[in-house]
Amino acid sequence: MTPQSLLGGFAHPSTDAAHAFRAALEVMARPGRIEDLPGAEPPEPLSVAAGGLILTLCDPTTPVHLAGAHDCAALRDWITFHTGAPLVCAEQAQFAIGTWAALTPVARFAIGQPDYPDRSATLIVEMDQLCAGGPRLTGPGIKGAVRLSLPEITAFADNAALFPLGFDCFLTAGVQVAGLPRSTRVEDC
Repeated sequence: MTPQSLLGGFAHPSTDAAHAFRAALEVMARPGRIEDLPGAEPPEPLSVAAGGLILTLCDPTTPVHLAGAHDCAALRDWITFHTGAPLVCAEQAQFAIGTWAALTPVARFAIGQPDYPDRSATLIVEMDQLCAGGPRLTGPGIKGAVRLSLPEITAFADNAALFPLGFDCFLTAGVQVAGLPRSTRVEDC
């Protein structure tokens, strides 16, 4: 019998993972777009959308860092059971999960190298809500400009200035997810 804390994976793994992967691709290809990503039932404090991202994008070769309240036994056990992903310190992470306050300072996460910009971290930032308001986003995948609620402006603007280096970011709240790749320019209006 599986302990209650390890339940909550996808009910229909192949179909749910395919839908989650598609949602992850959509939000990264169209920064500022908000999609629903239901299906996972992870332990608290992980949101449904963040759980779906972890189940879809992580495996035993994907180092994960849990920050702040997300670094708890129930979540460590759930990630290990469902993905086999090793749990590591911030500097070694390919994925990092937590609130913005817990993830800062973001300078400790990998931003890639000039010859390997893909060797960077992806942050999964848990937020109270996502909405189409806030700073102005422009860049690849955005027709004109869009607005998206962000936990901070300066760090994301500084990150975009590092392109092609920098971290990528998923923002999650409940079942919702939005993407903010390093190529997106962020301006306060």
